[in-house]
Amino acid sequence: MSVSGKDVEHVARLAELAVEPAELPALTAQLDRIVGFVAQLEELGDVDQDTPFLAGPERLRLRPDVVEPADLVRPASALAPEFIDGFFVVPRLGAMSEDES
Repeated sequence: MSVSGKDVEHVARLAELAVEPAELPALTAQLDRIVGFVAQLEELGDVDQDTPFLAGPERLRLRPDVVEPADLVRPASALAPEFIDGFFVVPRLGAMSEDES
């Protein structure tokens, strides 16, 4: 199967992409190569499905699916090195000091 410029324009319209006429030949060639690669998969024919494909090692121990609450809720005082009367205490900047010496 080959891809035509009309096919590329149609796909671009579906994807709501603006394609300049000067870009059309390059995009047509790229899409034709992609379709050609996918067509090669048909050459594999009917693959024996006795053993299902599993990514990773054959004997992978899975953890149990247990839902546990996340410990993400903390008071603001736990986030600051110093917290007094509901306020974060930060060091005074040198330019803001009262001492002008």
